[in-house]
Amino acid sequence: MILVLTSVGILSGGFLASVGSLTKKPIAMNNLKGVQDAILQVVPDTVESEKLFEEEDFTVYGSKDNGGRIIGYAVYTSGTGFQDVITLMYGTDVSVSKISRMVIIDQAETPGLGAKITEKETFLQFWENRDASEPLTLRKPAVDSPAELSASEVNTITGATISSEKVLETVNLSLEKLKSLKNKGELGRED
Repeated sequence: MILVLTSVGILSGGFLASVGSLTKKPIAMNNLKGVQDAILQVVPDTVESEKLFEEEDFTVYGSKDNGGRIIGYAVYTSGTGFQDVITLMYGTDVSVSKISRMVIIDQAETPGLGAKITEKETFLQFWENRDASEPLTLRKPAVDSPAELSASEVNTITGATISSEKVLETVNLSLEKLKSLKNKGELGRED
């Protein structure tokens, strides 16, 4: 019995290892395509992009136009949500004073509540064209239209305030880091 169980364990482990090595490259390519698609969504008029800075849970891409000029930054970042890690990407203008759009790449928030952070009508539309010159704030109670928000406010999700706050916290921390990198000249030139 020990011999049979050991043999089955070795065969199963070998099979899983070979499947893992065979799927590693396609998974990485699929993730890269997802990031490239997100960059196109969050920085309008992007023709190509280039990774400018990377550290754990924070990557900055320079979005370029037809002439190769940087027209904005796409920030790929993660933070702790209510249930698990929330991974998102948002775009800024080249002066890092305005957030153009945001997309949620991955999340495991409560279905029907916190998971609404992925919905354009409920949450993401309230992140478009926000003033990022100062830290963003959360509007409570929620409003029905982005026009009801001040320039640096974003809407909360009724019943999912913690998820809304965690996204806001992640964005504000990464904006601070992005501005610091830009001020130090670590993002390269914009021409």
